[in-house]
Amino acid sequence: MLKGKTAVVTGSTSGIGAAIAEALAARGCNIVLNGMGEAAAIAAQRERLSRAFGIEVVYDGADMGEPAAIEGMIVEAVRDFGAIDILVNNAGIQHVAPIEEFPVDKWNAIIAINLVAAFHTIRHVLPKMKNRRWGRIINIASAHALVASPFKSAYVAAKHGIAGLTKAVALEAAESGITVNAVCPGYVLTPLVEKQIPDTAKTRGISEAEVVRDVLLAAQPTKRFVEVGEIAALCTFLASEEAASITGAILPIDGGWTAH
Repeated sequence: MLKGKTAVVTGSTSGIGAAIAEALAARGCNIVLNGMGEAAAIAAQRERLSRAFGIEVVYDGADMGEPAAIEGMIVEAVRDFGAIDILVNNAGIQHVAPIEEFPVDKWNAIIAINLVAAFHTIRHVLPKMKNRRWGRIINIASAHALVASPFKSAYVAAKHGIAGLTKAVALEAAESGITVNAVCPGYVLTPLVEKQIPDTAKTRGISEAEVVRDVLLAAQPTKRFVEVGEIAALCTFLASEEAASITGAILPIDGGWTAH
């Protein structure tokens, strides 16, 4: 059980992040939600988690592309709860285009939100975790932290960067009771992936059904999307005491994709 601990989960108002936040709440963690969405839907999410699991839930709408906003979120979370025990860097965006046509603003935003944001959250939480000699940092990477796909240069670069950041920080924190790991999902049918399907169809000149069958799931031997609950379960294990010796790991949960 993680009762009484506090977890910050970025990008947690939908998809993978929402499932991770719920799984940690079910184990007794207080939760700091972060992400985009309608105010009413986020308020309902907060209320549901708090009522279902008897924990405290707050929301911070910090823009993960803005370092000052990230720092403010961490400062506010510490003020509210006294400590951040678990950090899950999940926020991410995507754009699909050939590199010679890749918009520079899209490149910069993807690198900022998918990679640089994790640098900022980690650098703010790590000192206090070291002082308490306990902490769990879980970076949600992707199978694209291990392999590449065409037309996703910024995303692949960012996720490869997350893998390297994970390993470096794990070594720095190894004697402090802190673990740092990256979880690498294959394709999950989240809003982020659903938004990629029309772009990929246009870029490749194929139908959306062909994108699902011949592009998204072609590399996954199981021929099924990874479930958000499966990712959440792995994250809660990594947050547990039983996972104290797992650190610096880049862990695929990808239906066998990277076994090729």
